[in-house]
This record gives sequence, C-alpha cells and structure tokens, in this order.
Amino acid sequence: MKNYKNKLCRRSFFSVMLGAGALMAQSAKAAKINLSNGVAIQGYDPVAYFTQNMAVKGDASISVEFTGSTYLFSNAENRDLFLANPSKYMPQYGGYCAFAVANGALAPIDPEAFTVVNNRLYLNLSKDIRNRWLRDTSGNIVAGDRNWPSLSQ
Repeated sequence: MKNYKNKLCRRSFFSVMLGAGALMAQSAKAAKINLSNGVAIQGYDPVAYFTQNMAVKGDASISVEFTGSTYLFSNAENRDLFLANPSKYMPQYGGYCAFAVANGALAPIDPEAFTVVNNRLYLNLSKDIRNRWLRDTSGNIVAGDRNWPSLSQ
C-alpha cells in the first residue's frame, strides 16, 4: 500500500510539473505587438507619455529594439529611462486600442488618443473612442486584462 501511495504522489507531482512547464512555455511566447513596419506606437516616444503627459513623435536615430519591436524616442534621456525599465513604459495590450481589447477585438490606434492610468499606458483608436473608454476606465481595464491573453496569441 505504501509503495502504491508513493507512485501516486510521484505521478501527481510529475503531472503538476508537466502542466506548469506547459504554462511557462506558453507565457514565454512573445505577445502580439501592434507594429507599423516593425516600429511600435507608430514611432511615438513611449516615455514621453509619462514624463511629458503628451504624445511626442520619436526620432529614428534614437531607437531601441526590444522583444522584436523597435521603439523610437525623442531624446537620449527617454531612451535611457526605457532601457532601465522597459515594461514600465510599454503600452498595455501590445499597443492595440484598449477599448477594442476590452470589447474582445483588436484595433489600430491614434498615438495621440492615450491615457495613463495607475502608471500604465493605454492607447485608443481615436479621441472619441478614448472618451468612451474613459466612461468606465476600471471596468474596461478589467475586461481588457481578461481578454488580452486570448487576443495576444
């Protein structure tokens, strides 16, 4: 009986470990990123949204490649801030329209239709759509966070 229990425990352990390994492999896949010719945020500086609270066009001569995407910056200081903590400055939902993701779809963005909420950057299709998204920001974030994993595959 004792040997049988040990076999069951080992089987359970290995099943759990295989399942955990599969989950880690799945999460290790790169998420879908909204790119225009390999460039994220249509060439806008991701750090400027936080430091200047505005959309600022980046300069192609000041760029960084991160996870297969190119990010442009308006100055070297913003590039260095990004390099120090890229995940802090990257847009949510791969840079797709936050309102669309909250509603279960992917849509392009207008880089000037943005909002920073709880130190996270959200982009939208247009300023009108951003206004609709702002009517229920917290609900839209919950829905977007729920929908993004299946949309980003």
